[in-house]
Amino acid sequence: MALSQSALSELLEVFRAGEGVDLIREAVQVALQEMIELEAAQVIGAGRYERTETRRTERNGSRSRVLTTKAGDVQLAIPKLRKGSFFPGILEPRRRIDQALHAVVMEAYVHGVSTRSVDDLVAALGGTGMSKSEVSRICAGLDATVDAFRNRTLGHARFPYVFLDATYLHVRESARGQVVSKAVVVATGVTVPGGREILGLDVGDSEDETFWRKFLTDLKNRGLGGVLLVISDQHAGLVKALNRCFAGASHQRCRVHFARNLLALVPKSHKDMVAALFRTIFAQPDPDAVHRAWDEVRDQLAKAFPKIGPLMDDAKTEVLAFTAFPRAHWPKIWSNNPIERVNKEIKETRPRGRDLPERPGPDPPRRSGPGRRPRRMASGRPPLPLRSLHGAPVQDQRY
Repeated sequence: MALSQSALSELLEVFRAGEGVDLIREAVQVALQEMIELEAAQVIGAGRYERTETRRTERNGSRSRVLTTKAGDVQLAIPKLRKGSFFPGILEPRRRIDQALHAVVMEAYVHGVSTRSVDDLVAALGGTGMSKSEVSRICAGLDATVDAFRNRTLGHARFPYVFLDATYLHVRESARGQVVSKAVVVATGVTVPGGREILGLDVGDSEDETFWRKFLTDLKNRGLGGVLLVISDQHAGLVKALNRCFAGASHQRCRVHFARNLLALVPKSHKDMVAALFRTIFAQPDPDAVHRAWDEVRDQLAKAFPKIGPLMDDAKTEVLAFTAFPRAHWPKIWSNNPIERVNKEIKETRPRGRDLPERPGPDPPRRSGPGRRPRRMASGRPPLPLRSLHGAPVQDQRY
């Protein structure tokens, strides 16, 4: 494209200015402005001060816009029209270079990088830095994207399996400007073909029944249907909300969470053996064998630890709900492990230094070797001779 006579004259004036003038930046500005004027003339149907029969509208002043280029920031004038709107193609906000830069800024924002660090990051990428207001403007697009994702309809597929879980994060409240602990609840679903999809998430003060009921009701209102099994822990507020919102679906109590409750009733010296015996229940080939194994393990453990008997009796139906579904699905639906990865990714995006304590897990492995201290048994209680359902000694493994 050849520059017009006026643009060439302006460019020559730039070169005659001599020292103290950024020739490259000024040349870029002149060239870009000329391209904008030519595109505007095509939209209007006539050039500046030109009278033609093809004119569709008239100019109505201009608005200023700063464009960041490798030569530096250039000031451009965007023509305004009396009828319709005009925005030059070379300045479209979704150009690849803008998309890449905005993606970097938003990723840094999500990870809790400070505004000053974002400014330094942009400068390191070849830009001229970025103000706090510009970072806020770019990241404001995240809110619209998140809202669209959270409010999308769910009627496009059936989700027979739904996983529910919550984690706690430190969240800054915009009203008070304080950082407080909040519950982040997440729902993921499995479609009939086996695809996984995050159905929704929400942030609340705590995991009470009201909050869970509101969250589950919103999922149903958005079209969630075909739910046959809901997998979650045994949080009281969640269980009550499930009974109200998904009365026709079964509830699978996470076996990992139940195992932690079970081991809390066992002395530390017996935890490994009890956990190994408990795992044998889930190694059975069919539903009947699983239920028989549960009863046998319950009776064996209740002899040494009386409190375990009532606990296993009350939890049997919910912990073994997975047995009503295809055998191939069991490893994926008998615990909350599939959704734990989602929670982990959510936690990894929060700023460092604001982490909350993780939920208590199993004890760390004991040391082995010459320096290992001897294991102390519970006072007054002999070691429990646990054996598997087939009479073989149970291996000492972590749950």
